Amino acid sequence: MQILDVARQLFARNGFDYVTIGDIAEASKKGRRTIYTYFNNKYELYAAVVESELQIVENAVEEVASSSLPPQQKILQFVRTHLETIKTVVYRNGTLRANFFRSIWRVECSRKQLDAKELMLLKQIIGEGAANGTFDVDSIAITAEIFLCSLKGLEPPFIKGIITDRESSQNGWKHVRKIVLGALGCKNTN
Repeated sequence: MQILDVARQLFARNGFDYVTIGDIAEASKKGRRTIYTYFNNKYELYAAVVESELQIVENAVEEVASSSLPPQQKILQFVRTHLETIKTVVYRNGTLRANFFRSIWRVECSRKQLDAKELMLLKQIIGEGAANGTFDVDSIAITAEIFLCSLKGLEPPFIKGIITDRESSQNGWKHVRKIVLGALGCKNTN
């Protein structure tokens, strides 16, 4: 088992405050010195765990953005993939999520790389849609910024099940579809 995976499991099960480098060394069958070779302290190791979890989200949305779907379907799949992958990562990390999400500053610092990548991908998708006349936007850059902020705002209610679990999941996605495509100036949002 890799050090990061063992650390993630321990942080998820016990919480950051209740895990020591010694615990991680013992569970990974590595010496403390080995862990300190790669990480200066527990905070650095924790940051690496969070970064590896966010990489899962980045890989998933990158795959959608590079697909051959038309822009209208691609942006909808991007939203769905982003939200579902974030939810999966959050749920798989138990106590880690409680400690991590307590500090919005820590979340935002950890997400800088993911946000930059998603912003670039959104500009690409929105640009494709604007170029072929699917999307009617005045500024691709500003639209992408607002879109990313809005998407991040949907994460907590999606994770809690407020968006898609109220009625049927399909009905919830129908409303998300109308809002997303309407915001991008699509004439047909059905």
